Amino acid sequence: MKIEHIAMYVNDLEAARDFFVKYLGGTSNGGYHNEKTDFRSFFISFDDGARLELMNKPSLDDMDKPLNRTGFIHIAFSVGSKEKVDELTENLKAAGYDVASGPRTTGDGYYESCIVGIEGNQIEITI
Repeated sequence: MKIEHIAMYVNDLEAARDFFVKYLGGTSNGGYHNEKTDFRSFFISFDDGARLELMNKPSLDDMDKPLNRTGFIHIAFSVGSKEKVDELTENLKAAGYDVASGPRTTGDGYYESCIVGIEGNQIEITI
């Protein structure tokens, strides 16, 4: 069994798509729009086959996203090397995204950083 895709609702669908394409190497499909409900989505595909569905519809309840909370907390992306973790973290920081932690080696041996990415959602960058 494998996870087929992860989905997240966002306020700005195009900005979210652009974030995952520009910074994390995703490839977007052409999008979907249900004219009856005004639901819209993009599927972002990554090199290893993982997919992220970005979705939007009218009247979303946009609640605060504190760093320490229950539920899904972050999406982790493996970039292949310590240097690439450092480089991507710096690029995101220079683009105005907050670095929540790292880059650092964690107690369980991962080299990672965590940024607060698009619309307050956490993105972990690891080897």
